[in-house]
Amino acid sequence: MVKATLSALANRLSLTSNDASLSLKDPQRLKTEILAGLTVALALVPEAVAFAFVAGVHPLVGLYAAFIVGLVTAVIGGRPGMISGATGALAVVMVALVAEHGVEYLFATVVLMGVLQLGAGIFKLGKFIRLVPTPVMLGFVNGLAIVIFMAQLGQFKVPGSEHASGGHGMAGGEWLSGMPLMLMLGLTALTMLVIWGLPKLTKAIPAPLAGIAITAAIVIGFGLDAPRVGDLASIQGGLPTFHIPMVPLDFETLKIIFPYAVILAAIGLIESLLTLNLVGELTGKRGGASQECVAQGAANVITGFFGGMGGCAMIGQSMINVQSGARTRLAAIMAALFLLSFILFASPLIEQIPLAALTGVMFMVVIGTFAWNSFRIMLKIPRSDALVIILVTVVTVQYDLAVAVVAGVIVSALVYAWRSAKRLHISAHDSHTVPGAKTYELDGPLFFASTDNFSELFDIENDPDVVIVDFKRSRVVDQSALQAIEDLALKYESKGKELRLRHLSRDCHQLLTKAGQLMIDSDDDPDYQVAADYSVRTGAFGGGH
Repeated sequence: MVKATLSALANRLSLTSNDASLSLKDPQRLKTEILAGLTVALALVPEAVAFAFVAGVHPLVGLYAAFIVGLVTAVIGGRPGMISGATGALAVVMVALVAEHGVEYLFATVVLMGVLQLGAGIFKLGKFIRLVPTPVMLGFVNGLAIVIFMAQLGQFKVPGSEHASGGHGMAGGEWLSGMPLMLMLGLTALTMLVIWGLPKLTKAIPAPLAGIAITAAIVIGFGLDAPRVGDLASIQGGLPTFHIPMVPLDFETLKIIFPYAVILAAIGLIESLLTLNLVGELTGKRGGASQECVAQGAANVITGFFGGMGGCAMIGQSMINVQSGARTRLAAIMAALFLLSFILFASPLIEQIPLAALTGVMFMVVIGTFAWNSFRIMLKIPRSDALVIILVTVVTVQYDLAVAVVAGVIVSALVYAWRSAKRLHISAHDSHTVPGAKTYELDGPLFFASTDNFSELFDIENDPDVVIVDFKRSRVVDQSALQAIEDLALKYESKGKELRLRHLSRDCHQLLTKAGQLMIDSDDDPDYQVAADYSVRTGAFGGGH
């Protein structure tokens, strides 16, 4: 049993990967994964502290969340290479809850958020992420890149002058000026230059880590007066301890935390699943959506009981990890362990790292994340798709990711419905099987958007006594279609004429039979070998009302 358990864990960590290039028995692969994890951990520190300030909680609450969420999702998540932790998208929702009810209610909300995400994973709701179309994905990527960029602008303000806000770094605080601003810009540019140029010389060390190390060495070695991590807050602390949220276990508490938990769970899953798809594109991996939901849920339940603010996938840190060469779960696990070691042992050293170095890393992430080809293809794709890209980008920046994705999917669905509605065509001819009857052949789906057009395609006054509607190249989709068929039958009935339906596919036949609109209940000809005509029974939907 123990051997089987260890074997399963080894497979989970990709220790026995079938891909030889990803085997952790290879010293080069092992070094790449560990260094990538160290780079990510360094970038996680200011982000976690900043998001804790946004949520209105102690910095350690953000750091503990980054460690626990990062570790759990690294071990059982749906995609090797992904990084999770405390995020700004969740923090801007939490701030109102913390301000009104206190941090203990936040911990209880995070636990309930995790339970909801576990439910989404157990019931395999993660598969619905496939409903997100490509224009929405492009808008998501561009919007997140802009948000990451704007969040870094807070580092160009006087430390301690910026207060918690949802302005992505643009709101509040006093901007640096003069020599401090020039020094910050110069160090940031130096870090970006190292990250851009080093891979052209060697790939032995992840470029972002080298950029941080070189810039930090210059600042510390020459004693430059540049803002450092310690200027944000002290990151020193102990191990997170088990803590049951101190809130009343009653219905009133549930009424307070449930709306926040639903919003946080939705935002967390949407951002995580979209990041999963993005990382999958870069690493050539597929699947794992439901597994990622379970991992996020388990991580947040545990985090809520250990004094963390909860979290989800982080696109910026995930990009740093993947671009540093990480391809297995080890890098994300090491990032979480490095972060914990910073909190326990290395806080004085980490607090000396200049913010400019970390800002330069994130700026390079922005450049690598933004879908620059979206400008090139904008004039080549349908205008509706271009509009969706712009809409999702703007809403992501202005509001949050969940609202942007939902808005983009709704607009895309409406555009698809409109296009499908315009595809409904009809051709009429005398029936070859029923003497004196007229046949209308439909081409295109019959659903809510095409029903008005459907009702206008028939010449009720001049049609013969028997009219056949042929659905060989059409489908009856929803209640609006059923209602339209009944309304049409009523109009013919009022003129003393009969409406028949032909060539119903099996799903259409079942739908009409369930609605009680077919006069006889027998199998249709799904292979269209024998034409069976069905009379329509009216009254199932209230006679046209």
